[in-house]
Amino acid sequence: MQESCPKSFIQRLVTCLVPRGWAESMEADSRAWMVRCPCGSARSVWDLGGIRWKAAGEPRWLRKCTQCGKRT
Repeated sequence: MQESCPKSFIQRLVTCLVPRGWAESMEADSRAWMVRCPCGSARSVWDLGGIRWKAAGEPRWLRKCTQCGKRT
């Protein structure tokens, strides 16, 4: 697994409070969840500062794309 520091407040808080194994699992799961824009751009939930751990479903988020600049 890639070593990196959590960047959002929520990531820092949660990963400091849970056992190391759980924190690593959270990061791995969150990196697997991708936020995609219709323009083709994709970023992981972790890279966006979020956490998706042991999650299911297909959530929809209204976000501004860093590549095309549109809110989709």
